[in-house]
Amino acid sequence: MQEKETLSLLDILLSDFFQRALIGGVLIGITAPLIGIFLVLRRLSMIGDTLSHVTIAGVALGFLIEVYPLAAGLVFAVLASFAIEKLRKAYKSYAELSIAIIMSGGVALASLFFTLGMGYNTDVMSYLFGSIYTLDATDIYMVAGVTVVVILVVVMFFKEFFLLSFEEDAASVSGLPVKLMNMIITVMTALVVSTAIKIVGALLVSALLTIPVAISLLLARSFRSSIVLSVIISEIAVIGGLMLAGVFNLAPGATIVLLLIGLLIITLVGKKGFTT
Repeated sequence: MQEKETLSLLDILLSDFFQRALIGGVLIGITAPLIGIFLVLRRLSMIGDTLSHVTIAGVALGFLIEVYPLAAGLVFAVLASFAIEKLRKAYKSYAELSIAIIMSGGVALASLFFTLGMGYNTDVMSYLFGSIYTLDATDIYMVAGVTVVVILVVVMFFKEFFLLSFEEDAASVSGLPVKLMNMIITVMTALVVSTAIKIVGALLVSALLTIPVAISLLLARSFRSSIVLSVIISEIAVIGGLMLAGVFNLAPGATIVLLLIGLLIITLVGKKGFTT
């Protein structure tokens, strides 16, 4: 009896769908915290939720007009990122208004497209809660492409992003093109969010952007080490969550996020123990 259970586990781990899920999860596990740390330090953690809602509207439209849903979602997310930056400039003292306004528009559009395409609601729901086991080759190529772009951009503009995250005014005085850098970070966020929603779901995607960073900020002693640590934590949660979900037949996205929350609680308790 035990032998059958072991074989069943091996079948899951070696199956094509699980391998694709693992590849997609590992790639997002790199890019999400890599961009997330700049968002957290700039107090823009909620931008992930906003862009994920807008992406769902794009996905719903994609199903409605019969184009590749993730591509439509990506276009919507990028356009929303430009709109957020425009509104942030218009409401400098109330920058969070831009996030609330765009999120409202995203939810409204998604609701409208849901109504127009009732037959596609089941498919769209998989993007709300994640459907990592249904990733196909096209999804993997898109996630891989976004991963390469994000890594290259972060490496190229690391010093600029660092200065912008800690002191935007000083960055502006020093001659840094602040508007352009803000736009680049927001667009990179849109790319990551739009490709991550099929993996963890639109309702949970901000967790991958923020929780690994939250844990790393408690443990790391420098900015660089916090980036490395946040990626490691993210990968532990993604790989561990997928394994647990595969073995116990759980929702992968939810399992990954709950594992991240568990790691955060353990870290907080551990830090409190060390400081008391």
